[in-house]
Amino acid sequence: MSVKAETSPNQKLWEASTEQKQNSNLAKFIKQLNEKYTLDLNVFDYPALHKWSVQNRALFWESLWNYCQIIHSQDASSVLENPNEITKSIWFKNSKLNFAENLLFLGLNEKHASQKQALIEYNEIGKVQSLSYQQLIDAVKNLAAFLKAQGLQSGDRVAACMPNCAETVIAMLATSSIGAIWSSCSPDFGAKGMLDRFEQIQPKILFTCLNYQYKGKIIDIQDNISELSRGLTSLQTIIYLDNKFNKSSQGINISLQDNIKLFSFNEAKQYQTEDFHFEQNPFNHPLYIMFSSGTTGVPKCIVHGAGGTLLQHLKEQQLHCNLTPDDTIFYFSTCGWMMWNWLISALATKATVVLYDGSPFHPKTDYLFDIAQNENISIMGLGAPYIAALEKEVIAPKQSHKLENLKCILSTGSPLSAESFSYVYQNISDKLCLSSISGGTDIISCFVLGNPNLPVYQGEIQCAGLAMDVDVYSDEGLPLREQKGELVCKQSFPSMPIGFWNDESGQKFYKAYFARFENHWAHGDYAEITSNHGFIIHGRSDAVLNPGGVRIGTAEIYRQVQQVDEVLESVVVGQNWKDDVRVILFVRLKPDLFLNETISETIKKVIRNNTTPRHVPKIILQVNDIPKTKSGKIVELAVKEIINGGEVKNIEALANPEALNFFKNRSELLI
Repeated sequence: MSVKAETSPNQKLWEASTEQKQNSNLAKFIKQLNEKYTLDLNVFDYPALHKWSVQNRALFWESLWNYCQIIHSQDASSVLENPNEITKSIWFKNSKLNFAENLLFLGLNEKHASQKQALIEYNEIGKVQSLSYQQLIDAVKNLAAFLKAQGLQSGDRVAACMPNCAETVIAMLATSSIGAIWSSCSPDFGAKGMLDRFEQIQPKILFTCLNYQYKGKIIDIQDNISELSRGLTSLQTIIYLDNKFNKSSQGINISLQDNIKLFSFNEAKQYQTEDFHFEQNPFNHPLYIMFSSGTTGVPKCIVHGAGGTLLQHLKEQQLHCNLTPDDTIFYFSTCGWMMWNWLISALATKATVVLYDGSPFHPKTDYLFDIAQNENISIMGLGAPYIAALEKEVIAPKQSHKLENLKCILSTGSPLSAESFSYVYQNISDKLCLSSISGGTDIISCFVLGNPNLPVYQGEIQCAGLAMDVDVYSDEGLPLREQKGELVCKQSFPSMPIGFWNDESGQKFYKAYFARFENHWAHGDYAEITSNHGFIIHGRSDAVLNPGGVRIGTAEIYRQVQQVDEVLESVVVGQNWKDDVRVILFVRLKPDLFLNETISETIKKVIRNNTTPRHVPKIILQVNDIPKTKSGKIVELAVKEIINGGEVKNIEALANPEALNFFKNRSELLI
């Protein structure tokens, strides 16, 4: 049975021992800094380290490059040019590297190559396969040789509609080994959703599955792939994934244009050549094209460079997560979410990466913890909504599973409530670092995140990332402390995107991030810096409620509603009403419950007692479902658009677009 979470402001929930701190990767990195630059940085004083890293960005990133021993050629003539102009900064000019080569060969030794598992794959049926590092390297080389034989060259685009499986990792690494650009979405996207994304980047090759599994059902997508292939005039080759579900094949039923060649993945990866080499390109050579959620229009195509992505992920994983070659790491994600890209970078540390494809609740609610126990997972990534769902379901993995190796839980996707912090320590483990992290697709990494050498305070993200000059600003551009404002980054960083695809002038890119505060990155998060130098994310800025001119972050309300047992999940938005904004709360209740005055008053009382009267919704309504993106994020802007008489233009971006019907033409919102 789940222990009831108890909360108190500013409560310290966990802190590593002195010995653990002194033996951390962060301590080793600090020692190198002190020796090289004659510094006196202390492993117990993170604010001082962060301040040094921000004031000496070039030295920091050069030191990280050397600490990680990046595989490269042509040493940079300068680490950073134009340091004071955020949109014109140039990192590691003249240096060349290959992303895939670093993921496969960085720190590789004979044991890792032949014995160490690189990938372990699960789906809803169970364990599917595992690959050693040598097996992964061989598969990548063979597939890359095949792609070259198909005419793929550096700079070409490769699209993927694939499940989260080993073959997808192999395909991505083979693509980047050539210097081609990888872009993926999950197979639950409809044909229009895929076309909205891939048509913009004109891929030459498409990797796809024929079907995928979710909640025990096998869903055929061949009609979608046929439609997609007809819409992509640039497409030359389709490589389809062979059957993954141990069922008799129904055959290939993809309707293709005459000029498109079709191959199976097994056929492609068996192609061999003796003269394969990794194509080294400039530091900022395009690696990934990621897509914004696209719920308010055609998705933006965000281009990320190989060098910045590699360095930033190594920093976050090794220094902020204390990842080592002895670790097994897992993050629940699909291939359409940036956390998949982030997870795969753990190969560069020679950790073991666990993949899972399917529903996190199938075949049972705590199935992910079965995997954690089976594979001795030490770093486990979960969405905040998943943790909240475990809490609502009264699940206590601490009592049902052996999780002795679990040293870190990562949480993102939405702000993690203070109650969920307590739930993790009381019902999963009290011996781990709970790292709530926040950043996004825009930077394929984090602005604020965890730290194995800092305490965990209830409801707070531990710190700003090293060399990330993060602050919170007022509308007038003034720094705020212990007050809510806009999350900004005041200086450039290597994983800043190169720009948007098909934005030759750069105006769309500039408008998206730099137009609000001159020479600053404005991220679009409504945030607060705490007295502990930590951070609280109160929601997205564009979803902030504004009743009576008072700004309220949506997460402030979600945190309170989550405490009401009858409510499974909720979405809160502002409705334009009589020259003002009124707060409307929609709730999804537990099965067989109906919203009545008692439940409504309980919700209002909890919100009023723990916040302010302005936070209390004017209207509370019940819905059967709440719209979410493919990565599980609640789509507040879509609901806001609907109740204010607008139309959601891109429902293909939603995992459950039919849920929008519960918000349309509600008579309760007309009075």
